[in-house]
Order: sequence, then C-alpha cells, then structure tokens
Amino acid sequence: MSPDDLNALLTQVQAGKLTIAEAAARLNSTGVAELPFATVDLDRSRRCGFPEVVLGEGKTADWIEGVVKKLAAAGQDAFVTRVNEGQAAHLSGAFPTGVQDRLARTFLLQSAAERVTPVGDVLVVTAGTGDLPVAQEALVTARVMGANADLIADVGVAGIHRVLRHRARLNAADVVIVVAGMDGALPSVVGGLVDCPVLACPTSIGYGACFAGVAPLLTMLNSCSAGVAVVNIDAGFKAGYVAARIARRAHKA
Repeated sequence: MSPDDLNALLTQVQAGKLTIAEAAARLNSTGVAELPFATVDLDRSRRCGFPEVVLGEGKTADWIEGVVKKLAAAGQDAFVTRVNEGQAAHLSGAFPTGVQDRLARTFLLQSAAERVTPVGDVLVVTAGTGDLPVAQEALVTARVMGANADLIADVGVAGIHRVLRHRARLNAADVVIVVAGMDGALPSVVGGLVDCPVLACPTSIGYGACFAGVAPLLTMLNSCSAGVAVVNIDAGFKAGYVAARIARRAHKA
C-alpha cells in the first residue's frame, strides 16, 4: 500500500466511513482475493491507476457477481464489459445501484470513496450507425477511466463532407478513437486531419469480403497516416482504456 493509499484509508476511518476492522483487513490484504473460479487482482488500481476490469464473456452471472463483490468489498469500482442480457438482469438484482449501458453492454458499480474528476478530451467517431455498439463501449470505458469523452456518429467516407464538418472538434481532442467496419478507411482520413493520436478500432460490420472485421483491420494496419495505431476487431473497451490513459497523461503533462 502506497503512502497516499494509507492516508486515504486512515481518512476514511477518521470520517467513520470504515471500521477499524475493515481497515485492518485491507492493511493485511495480500493484494488478491481468492475465489474458487477466479483470483481477483486487488492491487491493480495502485499499479495501473484503475482496478481490474471484468470481461463478462464466458462467465456465469454468479461468477461475475462474486468478482464484483470482492472488488466492492475492497473499496474499488467494479466495471464489467460484454454483459449479455441474462447477466444484465442478474446484476441488476444483485446490485440495484449499479449502472448499465445496454448498447455498450457494460455494468459499473461505483464503490470507491473518492470520485475521479474527469480530465482530458477523448473523441469517439464512427463511420456508420452499425458501429455504434463498439463505439459506445469505447465511450463508456473512457468515461469510467476518468476522461471526458464525446461521440460523433455516422461520418464515414461514403460522404466525406460529414466528417469535414467536425474538423474543429477533431482538432480540439487529446486523442480520437475512430470506429469503422466495411473498408475501414475513415481512420486514415482522420489521421490526416489532426495532430493528436488516432486509435483505429475495426468492427465486424460489413458484407462478406469484410471477413468479420479482418478487411478493415488490415486497412487500418496499413494506414498511410503516421499517427494511427490500431486495436483489435470490435475492441471498443481496449480503445477507450488506452485513449483515457493518453488523455489523462496529456492533461497531467
């Protein structure tokens, strides 16, 4: 536990937000919480600036509930991605104060005593309306990670004038996430307009030769715009996570 963490812990005890027994349990923590189905990393917030994030895919609702409870008991926010309908219904019952975004397929239970003030400027841009679920995942993630984030939707290269209308907003951002399927050309266009990092996120939206996102992925990897970096297919969470780190570090600098 860092000196700042220790001071925060003692402040919570002094304010009556934590009992002495609860504080002692945190001080004696090994940094992990053992469950029959998971080993929860309770030290990640100190190391990396944000608690462990739970991927909902492949997990039962009970498993997710167990991990969320461990994070909450440690006074950490619990953020879950790729939450399906059944998991969403279960989590709503188990954690009535949790916040869900069904378009992004995310769940957030805020347990940390101190809220992070949003800083920086992340702008999420989609080529088409069909890219919105992945874009919303990026948007929600960036906000949960403590960055200011906004969305511009449906400005793909089929009508290039649509994105050109937003040049001032694009140039004001610390980092731009461009979410696109089909030919995946929009990140290269945006990369040629701005002086900030551009994170390209290919989606699996498109006709047969799109190959479930492989075609836009290859286009983005071969972008002639030097400021473009690429995340995996449909990886809105990864794009939002990295973008928030860039934006927050830019604000700190």
